[in-house]
Amino acid sequence: MELLEQHFDMAFSAPDGVPRLRELILKLAMQGKLVPQDANESPASELLRSIEAEKKRLMKERKIKAPKTLPEITASDEPYSLPYGWQWVRLGAIGNIFNGNSINSSEKESKYEGVEGLPYIATKDVGYGFDPLDYDNGICIPLNEEKFRVAHQGAVLICAEGGSAGKKCGLTDRDICFGNKLFATEVYGQIPSRFVLYVYLSPAFRASFTAAMTGIIGGVSIAKFVEILIPLPPLNEQHRIVAKVDKLMAQCDALENLRKERENKRLAIHTAALSQLIDTTGNSSADDAWAFITQHFGDLYSVKENVSELRKAILQLAVVGKLVPQDPNDQPTSDLLKEIAEKKQQLVKNKLLKIGQNTEDTKFICHDVVIPKTWKWVKGSEILFVTKLAGFEFTKYIHLQDEGEVPVIRAQNVRQFHVDLRNLKFIDLKTSQILDRCALTKPSLLVTFIGAGIGDVALFDLPERWHLAPNVAKMEPFVGCEKGLNLRYLNYFLLSPLGRREIFKHLKSTAQPSISMGTIRDIDYPLPPVAEQHRIVEKIDRLMTMCDTLEQTIGAALWKKTEMLDAMMAQV
Repeated sequence: MELLEQHFDMAFSAPDGVPRLRELILKLAMQGKLVPQDANESPASELLRSIEAEKKRLMKERKIKAPKTLPEITASDEPYSLPYGWQWVRLGAIGNIFNGNSINSSEKESKYEGVEGLPYIATKDVGYGFDPLDYDNGICIPLNEEKFRVAHQGAVLICAEGGSAGKKCGLTDRDICFGNKLFATEVYGQIPSRFVLYVYLSPAFRASFTAAMTGIIGGVSIAKFVEILIPLPPLNEQHRIVAKVDKLMAQCDALENLRKERENKRLAIHTAALSQLIDTTGNSSADDAWAFITQHFGDLYSVKENVSELRKAILQLAVVGKLVPQDPNDQPTSDLLKEIAEKKQQLVKNKLLKIGQNTEDTKFICHDVVIPKTWKWVKGSEILFVTKLAGFEFTKYIHLQDEGEVPVIRAQNVRQFHVDLRNLKFIDLKTSQILDRCALTKPSLLVTFIGAGIGDVALFDLPERWHLAPNVAKMEPFVGCEKGLNLRYLNYFLLSPLGRREIFKHLKSTAQPSISMGTIRDIDYPLPPVAEQHRIVEKIDRLMTMCDTLEQTIGAALWKKTEMLDAMMAQV
């Protein structure tokens, strides 16, 4: 018990400490190590004899059918040694076990929805042991429906088939009808139903249940279920075990609630501080927010969730001009945009660029965001060439590496900040040259506009020739404008909360959501002077490295706590 008390303290801080503590409590309970034994109590063998007499009486009264003979238990069958007075028994020896009746969905609605009778419990209405059953699902079975089996008050239910097999279980506090994927156990000999429930939840029983499962769906037949071995203590000790487990589980509940309350407060306080920090209206004190975060840094950043939010805040501060100071000596953004516009006109004149990349709208919707006076809002179409691969049977030409020369970047290769070079496909050089407009030959931004990873943005800056897949668009600076745009800054913007809002502002809500090329061209960028773009990127890089270190430190601390919990549990 002293060790258990130590486990409660350790379980509070370890990542999965409370669930593991619950398992330990049940493990000790089923090994006879949770409460003391009393040599003066009648042993389990006496209880089994009284159960046999009870079964004979019930069979004589035709309340139960004669059970099949269970296999004899040999010493080699016993998983571990039990205390004096305990005995290994087959599950079918201590209760009447039966499954329920199935009802198809149309029958549920037409015959049993909203009628009076016994609640009908399906697998979805059963929790994971400690939760009450859901009796208010609207389905009831009239009392005159004789074909339905009834599980009486105090029966123990367990799911026997599917993904929840052996995991979902619970007690009935009233008579019910129930589904055919559930087994009900009505115990004999005044065995407390909660003791059987705790048996079902114990690690040893879960292992035995899993070993008995068969089939593609996964399940245990009732013939196999009744043969599962369980430890049976004397009756009085069962009651003491139930009382002790109840008490300890209540303490585990209190621990979990305390952890949730602490984590919720930590997240709420951090969210409030960051909101004050990134308030773009200028009404809040960023200095006060920074002072608070600095003062409570160790506690706020002991969880990875807060570090993730810090990353977002860093990006948001960066793209509204609050991360680095402005320098009045920087070339104004207006001059930069004028240069880009002139070079665009020259490209059009030389027939290297077509006029009229249409956008979804021409209005800036970021009017609620305040940016420095030296910055300018600019449409993506004004500073970037945006295109995708369209009207081409691409899959006919895609190959493995030994059959093609040009690697293709598909949606699965576009990751935040970088291109994932695993699982590449290739096309031949001739095909790539035919589709030269969608080749990747210079630094650009790539965005997934449909399918898995929609909205992910990566910076492409790889050597040699690459190519777009049909679900990835590219955004590249116009020829001669490369030095005026820091693509890493634009990448950071598109991954900031403000940038995410821009990417998805015209999302097409179809069966497969997509982002149009018009939307990508219509993205509103807060553009600083080019020198400040570089300063912002350098600062973000440093802060993101700090976040990486924070996450590694948190991970190491959690691993250490888990290691300490493992060591303590090994002593039991």
